[in-house]
Amino acid sequence: MHETLDKKFGHPADFRVSYRFYDPEEGGRNIIPAQGYRSDFWYDNPDYPNPRQLFMIHPEFEDIYGNVIFDNAKSVNRSGTARMWILNPEFRITHSKWIHIGLTGYFMEGPTKVAECIVIEILGLQTNQKSK
Repeated sequence: MHETLDKKFGHPADFRVSYRFYDPEEGGRNIIPAQGYRSDFWYDNPDYPNPRQLFMIHPEFEDIYGNVIFDNAKSVNRSGTARMWILNPEFRITHSKWIHIGLTGYFMEGPTKVAECIVIEILGLQTNQKSK
């Protein structure tokens, strides 16, 4: 049973995305992950010192009603919505300047894009703690 990340971290998610895992023919996964999946996150920003830098921003998947999925034993939907959590608070300062509604990002497994997502809502990105 999944423990919600707002309970674990004591604050709301930073933002929400609508996502779609790529089909295997597109270079995606054969098996869609379950709740608890910990991919890296990437979005294009030409102002990064390293434009291919990956970030520890993890998804927490939602059901079709926008509620957190608690069953971590079965695959989530190939497409849907997820709350996104920036794990390093110091990076929240940088991300708060660049992440906006409509931004395209990717769930990454190493250098491989396995899902595309679009930011659909800003949640606690501007107000969550910015350092440890």
